[in-house]
Amino acid sequence: MDARAVRTAVAWLAEGRRVAAATLVEVVGSAPFELGATLLVAEGGAIEGSVTGGCVEGALVEEARAVLDGGDGDGARARVVTYGISDEQAVGVGLACGGTVRVLVGELDEAAPLEAVADALEDGVPAALALLLDGPQAGARLAVVGQDDVVGGFGVTALLDHGVARDARGFLDEGRSGLRGYGAAGETLGSALRVAIHSHATPPSMVLFGATDYAAALARAAGLIGYRVTIVDARSAFAAGPRFTQHAEVVVAWPGEHLPRTRLGPRDAVLVLTHDPKFDEPALLSSLQTGAGYIGALGSRRTAAARAQRLRDLGVTDAELARISAPCGLDVGARTPEETAVAVLGEILALRAGRAGGRLAEASGPIHPREQAPARR
Repeated sequence: MDARAVRTAVAWLAEGRRVAAATLVEVVGSAPFELGATLLVAEGGAIEGSVTGGCVEGALVEEARAVLDGGDGDGARARVVTYGISDEQAVGVGLACGGTVRVLVGELDEAAPLEAVADALEDGVPAALALLLDGPQAGARLAVVGQDDVVGGFGVTALLDHGVARDARGFLDEGRSGLRGYGAAGETLGSALRVAIHSHATPPSMVLFGATDYAAALARAAGLIGYRVTIVDARSAFAAGPRFTQHAEVVVAWPGEHLPRTRLGPRDAVLVLTHDPKFDEPALLSSLQTGAGYIGALGSRRTAAARAQRLRDLGVTDAELARISAPCGLDVGARTPEETAVAVLGEILALRAGRAGGRLAEASGPIHPREQAPARR
């Protein structure tokens, strides 16, 4: 369940309203939204959220209202409904994006896991919400907050709750969501019970060295796609401008002072933007000591080659140099700081997704490749 849906559901439940949720739990092919996208329907007619951006929402509202009116009489708490793209069904529901979606529809009758995730989001603490898709307890939820707290449970076995909590923590560390399969009693190996795990990880970090025009443009654009941006510059007069402070945290420090006290992981990025060896090289040396998933440096090819040789002279290996994207960015003909920001963020997104970054019109295969789902029963 996405963040906005969590907060809305908690508010509606606190008002004493019955609420049904339709949550996107699996995608085959392409679909507009990510796993966890949720449509909420409250008793009385209020509707909030979306699962496919309008393709199947009308049908899902009817499914949700049927749940609130008493369901279909089969005794299940919730059920998975499937909408595909083929022939008459594609025309009927309007799923024109080329994929098949599976959505779990059921009433929200356990507030505690949702409240735990809502509180975590408010406090900036990572949290995951796991949703059981199969069996008599389908629709049950379990929340994992941070690395310690587990709220709620599936009511199947303690083994299942334990395994899902462990896997949810792993998903949080990687900042991803997806499906996992378990045995009928909760064994790690199996597919009798499917669980959708939706992560609300803390935002990835981007550290920009150098209070420059390029840093201002990158900070503004990176914030729009979810990065928490820090601009680092030892020159306080340069760093104090509102074009930096409006979109990023600004730290006045030398590169070697800031990064050793900063924890960076695979989702995080470091950009070196100063074109000055006395800043660039300490920043890159410090960056290589972190777990940052992306390290980039601006400059011409001649600048990049000279900088690489100086780093080799300082003991940097070829394997370490391969971690540095220099010159950074996709080859889109960027010239201005704003265009360069687009090129750099495009490269970061492409590498993060394992894509080449070329033109979609000249590529083949799915636009949004998905993880292999656990086998269905």
